[in-house]
Parts: sequence; structure tokens; C-alpha cells
Amino acid sequence: MKCLSCFLKPFNKQESGDIPSMQKASDKLKLAAILATATLVTGCISAKTQPVEEIAPAEPIAVVEAPPVVEAVETGPVVAEELTSWTVVEGNNLWGIASEEEVYNVPEKWPLIYKENLDKIMDPDLIFPGQVFTIPRNSSASEVDAAINHAKTRGAWTVGPVEPSDKAYLKNAN
Repeated sequence: MKCLSCFLKPFNKQESGDIPSMQKASDKLKLAAILATATLVTGCISAKTQPVEEIAPAEPIAVVEAPPVVEAVETGPVVAEELTSWTVVEGNNLWGIASEEEVYNVPEKWPLIYKENLDKIMDPDLIFPGQVFTIPRNSSASEVDAAINHAKTRGAWTVGPVEPSDKAYLKNAN
């Protein structure tokens, strides 16, 4: 960046360093704007120019302390709280309920809910808003395997009658 004196050199026609007089007032305004810009841009004022008035320092800025750094403690993966009941809303089905993270997070486990709530479910393909189902949490590994196997091999189904494969699952599960 050039010094202000260097910036003004083209305007100086006399050795004394005085700025030549200008004929028009607009030329004087232009020169004043150039001088102000040069001072701001260069950040330099030479001995040949008038010193800029000192500006009073601004109020000090309040210092805000950063909150203390808290180190993370590894606790393992975050697991959603397991639900023990589910209230059916419009659009629910047993497959979708079982797939919820708070339930089983495995859609193929829906037969466990069906078996636990036989007194409330006439057809596993037809559940109704407002029904409250118990979500079994203490199923044995063999019960879980049987439920998943049934879900995967159930075959064709229709709304209304209970399919023969559902009846066979319930008979073998008890």
C-alpha cells in the first residue's frame, strides 16, 4: 500500500508540497474525497498532510466467558425406551407397530404382539384405532424365532378370516 504522500504526488505540482489551487469547487470536493479515501485505504498520513483528529476510544466490549468444556463420557449407544403397551391409531398394523424403534425395531416380530393380545385381536390383519395392546418383553429366544419364522412364511392372507397358518402358529406357540 502506498503512503498518502506517494498517493498525492501526481497532484503536487510544486516542490513545497502544497496542493495546487483548483479552479472549480467540484474539483476541490473531488480532491477532498480522494484524500479521505486515500487516508482510509492506506492507513498512512504523511508529514505533508494535516493530522487527523484523534477519536475517543469506544466503550470496552463486555467479555463473555465461554461455558466450561464438558468431556463426553462414553455410555454406549442411545436406546429408545422400550414400550410395554401400544395404543392403535388410524393406519397402524401389527407389522408397523413391531417395526417401531420403541417396540421391537423388527417388523417380523409382529406375531408376538398378536399372540399376547388374542383377547383383543380377532384377525391379525384387522386392528382398530383405540385398541391398546400389551407389548411382550420377556419372550424366549425360541418364541422370538417362531414368531419371525411365521412372519416370513405366513403366505397369502386376507382381511376377515384368520388364516390357517396363523392358527397353526398359535397352536404351536402355546
